[in-house]
Amino acid sequence: MATSVRQRSVCEWDDLAPEDIAIGAILAGEDDHLLPPFHLLSFPGVSAKQQRACSELWTRARRTAAGASDPGLRYAFDDGRGRKMRLGYLSNDFQEHATAHLLIEVLEAHAGADFEVLAYSFGADDGQSMRRRTMAACDHFIDISDMDDQAAAARIHADGVDILIDLKGFTSGARSGIVLLRPAPIIVNYLGYPGTMGAGMCDYLITDRFLTPAASAPDYAEALAYMPHTYHPHGRRTPPGTRPGRREVGLPEEGFVFCCFNQPYKISPDIFAIWCRLLALVPDSVLWLLDHPHAAGNLRSEAIRHGVDARRLVFGANLPQAAHLARLQLADLMLDTAPFNAHTTASDALWAGVPIVTCPGETFPSRVAGSILHAVGLGELVAEDHAGYFELAYDIATEPNRLAALKARLDANRLETPLFDVSAYTLALESLYRAMIVRHRDRLQPATIGAPAP
Repeated sequence: MATSVRQRSVCEWDDLAPEDIAIGAILAGEDDHLLPPFHLLSFPGVSAKQQRACSELWTRARRTAAGASDPGLRYAFDDGRGRKMRLGYLSNDFQEHATAHLLIEVLEAHAGADFEVLAYSFGADDGQSMRRRTMAACDHFIDISDMDDQAAAARIHADGVDILIDLKGFTSGARSGIVLLRPAPIIVNYLGYPGTMGAGMCDYLITDRFLTPAASAPDYAEALAYMPHTYHPHGRRTPPGTRPGRREVGLPEEGFVFCCFNQPYKISPDIFAIWCRLLALVPDSVLWLLDHPHAAGNLRSEAIRHGVDARRLVFGANLPQAAHLARLQLADLMLDTAPFNAHTTASDALWAGVPIVTCPGETFPSRVAGSILHAVGLGELVAEDHAGYFELAYDIATEPNRLAALKARLDANRLETPLFDVSAYTLALESLYRAMIVRHRDRLQPATIGAPAP
């Protein structure tokens, strides 16, 4: 299984099937090796039920270890009445990172009269402006990078945090041991990890009705807390900037530009085959991808295997946010990945004026781009299946008037629809936090809040 994970990270797709077959044995407890849940999110054909089973197995040993480290450690909590509600955001990404870019305007918009915002950072200070901006946005910024899990949990508890919001989940660098010690009465899974973390971790998962329809609740250990439009925030204070020339970024002067700046591990063989078919049928088109030292060569080889000139793949460097938004304006259409969708890269593309075509599945990560598109008024770009995904992308690429109309609508919608309305988004998020606290004060178990419309 480790081999399969490494192969997917660099788009090396030969001989994947035997590794994929082993997933069933692992989730049935027939293999001593535990698969990190984050890796399973990008495996085609894996259900939301299987993703939950993987998370349960992954956390079982960690729950035992966290309890055994100090069996006498049981935190007591007051109900916080008579003071501001204290929100503790836990992450190592309070720096130049996608999560920080998504969240920063929410932190800045939190209502000071009702909430006290604390950030608990276990990541290095990269010395860049986003770190300083995050520190300024919070009432308290606490560096816990030198603390072990118990010391960090003790500090969070001593600060009287009412809701601890885990922004990492099972992503790289996460410290789920802090969450397992339960240093706050309410713990929320939000934004950083698109899936369930299993029983005993978080009380609530922030979501929306497209991401997790009510019928999918059994696939999640957390109670579902529904945002009214999309769970995904994106600010509007960073303008796309001045668009560079095509040759400056390695693009030809003419021709349709498909793009996808998702990480290579999100690209699946089936989706890449569709991309190659589009390149073959749309004359002079190119596919603009994120550069990766190992994946780029493999993708060129795959293109040749599909009968496409490898020179029609253009690879762009990983740039700072402002420069990336500027160059994105040169793309005509973003092609989403499946089953692990674009997240930040999707909302960035829309902010830069680039439409997206996506194809959702049944899992949380496979529905994020669809959630984002509905929140910007472009739900018709959500295809029902792979065939519809291809037809939709092909029609847009070969009908200039349709593309122009889509871009005009997107330009008009950006500041009128919910996706980029951070003020309204933050008010809705705060409403969920208040409901969580009310349930806790009334000694009620976590339950669905902000229920989706029927």
